[in-house]
Amino acid sequence: MADPIRVLVTGAAGQIAYSLLYSIAKGDVFGKDQPIILVLLDISPMLPVLDGVVMELQDCALPLLREVIPTDKVEVGFKDLDAAILVGSMPRKEGMERKDLLKANVAIFKTQGAALEKYAKKTVRVLVVGNPANTNCLIASKSAPSIPKENFSCLTRLDHNRARSQVAMRCGVPADAVKNVIIWGNHSSTQYPDVHHAMVNVHGKEVEAYDAVKDDSWLKGDFISTVQLRGAAVIKARKLSSAMSAAKAICDHMRDWWFGTLDGEFMSMGVYAGGNSYGIPEDLIYSFPVHIKNKSWNIHDGLPVNDFSRAKMDATAAELVEERDTALSFLSQ
Repeated sequence: MADPIRVLVTGAAGQIAYSLLYSIAKGDVFGKDQPIILVLLDISPMLPVLDGVVMELQDCALPLLREVIPTDKVEVGFKDLDAAILVGSMPRKEGMERKDLLKANVAIFKTQGAALEKYAKKTVRVLVVGNPANTNCLIASKSAPSIPKENFSCLTRLDHNRARSQVAMRCGVPADAVKNVIIWGNHSSTQYPDVHHAMVNVHGKEVEAYDAVKDDSWLKGDFISTVQLRGAAVIKARKLSSAMSAAKAICDHMRDWWFGTLDGEFMSMGVYAGGNSYGIPEDLIYSFPVHIKNKSWNIHDGLPVNDFSRAKMDATAAELVEERDTALSFLSQ
């Protein structure tokens, strides 16, 4: 049996974590033969709730779960980590300006980036989930200069899964019959869900998504807005944000990062844009199609980009540049 790996989840008393921890602890993410030490970090007032989560994890009697460490201290939470899943962030409150939200989160992710720098392994893989995820990820990376930029990513897999599912339902096929959808850009309502390169397996034959769906106006209209606004639709219906689907997407993202993507397939990940071939500004965390091998991602280069896609890719990049510049002004204060 392998040595245990240390996996941190922040915001560990929250509802996304509650849907996530069981899957990690039972081996769905890092492998069925990989023992795990789970480190659960949250703010001090949440420690009593965290104790209840620890009890439940113990009561699951999971053979791979070697230890659960609840804490409110970064020096405990970030020590010797193999993987960090940063779910906790300051949520947007009613009447809150976006810049106020950015300011609060810059403080959080500056602290967590510095803690990764000081305490975690340099090989740690970091997934930022807490919103605004792309910019929070960039701030964490900049605050941990000795950890490679390639080791930081943000979650756009939930948007990717939403896009995949919408196309599958429209075509009357299972979700795994749809591959190579792309989420470009920010995990926000400016993201661009793109199916120009997607394929759908219809009756055993791979067909381009536009030919399988046979409804260009839907693909260029309601499909895009449905994926962009899905999070808000879930909140309106549930009065709570997406937790089950977010946790599933986190598992998908980390499992692919650990074990790689299938040949001929790419997935969407928010990653460092340096050296990309799509004309996206370099110093951003931007969602691209990536393939992964040996725990290293590469942006899938060379996809043709039409004028429709170009405009949408640039619009979401512009939002990210504005977010970044605002955040960096707070970082230097």
